[in-house]
Amino acid sequence: MSALVDFSQPSFWLSAASIVFNPTFWNIAARQEYHNKIITKLFGGNSRYGCYALAVTIFSLGIIRDYLYNEALSSQPSSTALQSPLISLSSIPLFLTGNTLVLTSMYALGVTGTYLGDYFGILMDAPVTSFPFNVTDAPMYHGSTLSFLATAIWKGKPAGLVLTALVAVMYKIARMYEDPFTSEIYAKREREQARGGKKGQ
Repeated sequence: MSALVDFSQPSFWLSAASIVFNPTFWNIAARQEYHNKIITKLFGGNSRYGCYALAVTIFSLGIIRDYLYNEALSSQPSSTALQSPLISLSSIPLFLTGNTLVLTSMYALGVTGTYLGDYFGILMDAPVTSFPFNVTDAPMYHGSTLSFLATAIWKGKPAGLVLTALVAVMYKIARMYEDPFTSEIYAKREREQARGGKKGQ
């Protein structure tokens, strides 16, 4: 593996750090918002503006992460196996599938649905069950992982496969925290609505 991945390159570790940092940051920021309304307070009590600000921050960090990933790959050795025409061309459907999942997910959820609006109290009326959520329960994360994988294969860089594995692990960890917490937010709303309905009877 050492001959295929140059672990001495600082760019590799910088890319890895950004991959670890991003989901860690948005989970901590979102939890702080939910419990303490820190971001909302920064925007004069306007939770929607706070959510938009977090969305811009997360999106910008994603661009930086992708830039660092590409920079890291440019400094890494290539693999003749990954550069074979058949394997190289397989990156195209992977990239198209990944981006389709990401973009259609964002379209279905909207800005606040995509960027943790639930933690700001901006809840959706009902769960989205249309495409791509009828294909996978985490299209943003799965689509992003596929895009990282496609880039690694297209460029023929084994280091990209290692970093893609790190992406997959970090997203899995993020979901371990996000999914039950988000479910509880909506369950809490249902309990409150049920109590309100009983009081009105």
